[in-house]
Formats: sequence, C-alpha cells, structure tokens
Amino acid sequence: MGKTIKAIAITIVAIVIILIAIPFFINVNSFRPKVESEMSSALGRKCEVGNLSLSIITGSVSADNISIADDPAFSKGEFLTAKSLKIGVELIPLIFSKELHVTGITVDQPDIHLLSNPKGVWNFSTIGETKSTEAAKPQAVPASAKSNSGGIGDFSVSEIKVSNGKLVIGKTNNSAKPVTLDKVDITVKNFSATSQFPFTLSAGLPAGGSLKLDGNAGPITAAETPVNASIKVEKLDLANLGLDPNMGLAGSANLDGKLVSDGKTAKVNGTLTADKLKMSPKGAPAGKQVDLKFATDYNVKSQSGTLSQGDVSTGKAVAHLTGRYQMEGEATLLNMKLDAPAMPVDDVESVLPALGVTLPSGTSLKGGTLSANLAISGPSDKLVITGPVKMENTTLTGFDMGSKLSALSVLGMKPPSGKDTAIQNVSADARMAPEGTKLDSININVPSLGVVTGAGTISPAGALDFHMNANLAGGGAAVTQVAGLMGGGSKGGKSGIPFMIQGTTSNPTFLPDMKNIAQGAATNAIQGALSGKGAAANNPASSLGGLFKKKP
Repeated sequence: MGKTIKAIAITIVAIVIILIAIPFFINVNSFRPKVESEMSSALGRKCEVGNLSLSIITGSVSADNISIADDPAFSKGEFLTAKSLKIGVELIPLIFSKELHVTGITVDQPDIHLLSNPKGVWNFSTIGETKSTEAAKPQAVPASAKSNSGGIGDFSVSEIKVSNGKLVIGKTNNSAKPVTLDKVDITVKNFSATSQFPFTLSAGLPAGGSLKLDGNAGPITAAETPVNASIKVEKLDLANLGLDPNMGLAGSANLDGKLVSDGKTAKVNGTLTADKLKMSPKGAPAGKQVDLKFATDYNVKSQSGTLSQGDVSTGKAVAHLTGRYQMEGEATLLNMKLDAPAMPVDDVESVLPALGVTLPSGTSLKGGTLSANLAISGPSDKLVITGPVKMENTTLTGFDMGSKLSALSVLGMKPPSGKDTAIQNVSADARMAPEGTKLDSININVPSLGVVTGAGTISPAGALDFHMNANLAGGGAAVTQVAGLMGGGSKGGKSGIPFMIQGTTSNPTFLPDMKNIAQGAATNAIQGALSGKGAAANNPASSLGGLFKKKP
C-alpha cells in the first residue's frame, strides 16, 4: 500500500511541476510537444497530453486526456490515463516573485493499472528510471522549471484529490482475473514528500462491496514509505480476489483492521467475518458465519509473512491457526498448524459443507465434541492437510444403521434398529490432498454395535473405498468369535468381521468383505493342519456353513 501511494504521488507531482514550469500569458497549447517530451523524460515512460488551458481568473492550469505508458516489461498498454488534471496556484507570488504556491491538485477519472511479476516486482517501481527508447531519453529541464519547482522532494500542496478513478490490480503471466476497484476517491491534505501527511481512500469493490482506508503516510523515500491506517472493507466478494479458481473460495466478508508499515514490514491485525463461506470447489456455503481474528507480519521485500494469531470461530467452536506463508509466483506457499481442541459438533457441522465434507443424505450430527491437530503445507491451491481427528459422544441422527448394515446379515450380524446412531468416539489419522482423502487407524465405538476399525479413502468426487473390521458387542460377540476362527480380520492377528464401505459420502453402502474372509479362512485352515489339530476344529467350511446357515 505504501509503495502504491508513493507511485501515484510521484507521478502526479512530476506532471504538476512540468506543467507549472511553462510560461504564463501565452498560448499554452503551443508547448504541448515539449510538455510531453519532458514528462516522458521525467517519468521514463512515453507520455501524451491533450488540450492545455490556463485560467487567470481561477488561477489554474488544466490538462486533458493524460496518458502514461506502462513499462514494456509488464505490458504494452497504459499505466495511467486520466480525463483531466487541474492545478490551482496562487497567481500573485507566481507572477511577481516567480514563487510556486500550489493550492490544490484534482485528477478526474484516472484509470491506473498495477501489475506485479512472478518475482513480486511492481510496474510502478520503474517510474523515473531512464529508458533507452526515444520517448524516454533524458532531456534538459529548463532553468525556469528548476528554479520554480525546487525539485519533487521540496514540492508541497495543500490538497490533492483523485475523483471517480479506477484501479486494476493484477499479475503478469497469470490466468486469474485481476481485481478491479472502481469509484476510487483519494484525498490528501498538506502533502509533502519530506513529511507525514494524512490521507483517505475509498473505493468500490466487485459485487457491490466497498473499501476505505483512513490514516497517515510519508515521508516518501526512495526505498520505502511508512503508512499507518485503519482498514474497513464491507461485502468483499471472496470469489473475485484474483485467486486460483481451483481453490473454490467464495462468500461475502467484512474486514475491520489496522495497518502499520515502515515500508519494509507491514503489520496487519483485525477481524474478518465471512457469510456463506465456501473453501472447496465441491463445497457448499457454510450455514453459519465464520469469524477470523488475526495478526500478521509481512516482509515486503521477501514477500513472506508470519501469522501469529489466527483464531477461527463459528458459534462456540474455536480453532487456532498459526504459521508462515510465502508468496511464490502465482501461488502462496503455506506451512501452518491448526489446533482445534474440543469444538462443539453442532457448531462445526455448519461449516463442514464449506470444506466439501458431506454427511449421508438426510443425516446430521448432534452433540459431542470434535478435536483436531493438523499440519497444513504446500501451495494454497494444492494443500496437503495431515493429522489426527477425534469426535466424542455424538449422535448421527437420521442414519438407519439397520438398513445400511442389512447386507451384513449374511455374516450373522444383527444391526441395531432405530433411526439414530449414538457414537461414543471416532478417531482417525487423516490426510487430505487434491487427489483425495485418506483415513488410517480408524477406530469407531458404537455402543449398540461394537468397535469398528479399519482404513480407506475418499476420492475428490466423494467415492468411498474402506476396508473395515467389526468386533460386535453383546450377542454379536459370538459371531465375532466364529469369524475369528475363520480368520476374519486376520490382518495383524485381529479377530472380527471384515466388511467394506463403498458408494458415496452421501449414500454409503456396506458389503461383506468375502475375499478377506476367504483368505483368512484358508490361512487358518493351513495353520491348523500344520499344527496337527483336528481338521473339523479348523474346517473353514464348517464355520462358513454356520454363518450362512448351510450344511458343509
């Protein structure tokens, strides 16, 4: 922000000095070619100026249709165009003493294009540099201009106004849509490049949002410009931030914050509130408002920063996000931690759709807590999130366990009846990445059913592929024991009834894992034969016959 203010200020001041340097009481339009040449030399860019006019009555000089070319390394278009520039001066000191006292500068309808390259260099950073092109060759500045101006560093003015402008912010070699701010109004009071000056900036954002900055900036130096300002943003359209659309970010946000920068490091803190937040291409808007209370330090030169506070909350659920980020080309590299202890499930459930997490159709989670300790790393559009997740003492309402597990009755399981399923705890080691979600070390304790363990994957489209093992409680324990004799769940030496979960997250299906059962039974039979035990005691056909209620 400091560099942007610096670039705009230097550009305006350079134009003013050159225009004021032309002689009075003559046809000022005759000096237009020289004005264009000197502007091009001073700014290091090709400049064009339309009609020039002088008003003795109002004490002002005006220029119409100003255009300043962009640095060719960034684009072949214009860096700045403006409908008009009006400069107010005190006539008596100028006429009789040749002293320049500028009372005000007004720029009407400027159109400014700010571009950064993959290395983080902005197109305005080369303003004033000498170019090898004819339009930008250095030319001698008349003595009158030097004596009247005293140089840009000594220039001061009571008020600078920019009205009804447009600011386009984008990146070179980037397919993302640039961010456009319209209705840009800037007011600067008591401007001096060598001291601090107050300013206000307001602008319209895409989709009807608004931005306002109010604070102080300066002095303007070659390396950095300090800025201290409050930031207020309303109805920010998150889908139009110029980020990679593959991130799936959407929603509306408000921001109330503070910016303090010495030109090298920017410290920003505040509160962001988001409505209808979506953070996944497959996601849906969150059902509750999400708040982020944050504090970050950003190094302007290295384009890196540290998030020292990132308290994410919805309802009574609070998670703490901290870590580092690095701008690299089109992407932002993250290396962060998310600590989410004992969050109320009822509040968390409302934001699960925003993350692309889908519960079985017609179901919901009620009561209990969710905890997670996650590592977040990689580019922002290809994040990898890993760590343990645990949920305790919750109920999956609307989930008919009996009907879902009916296919497993062939194994002798008697699923619990009822439309709600009480869950004592669920834990797993999760890995979420662009290629899908992988869950290992799954442990589910359903009092009415027993303990279920296993592992599996969820594809980006929501397809399930889980291999599970059930150790039944109560009357089902006998079935589990028989399955153990058969070799069911024999991986790792654990007994139980193997089954699979397939289908989709919205409509899961439960199927017997017959291949695993057969493999386990065969292994058990071979082991029994080698040990010399009776064949009947280890006959897998006998065990299978009992489960399927058929004679061997």
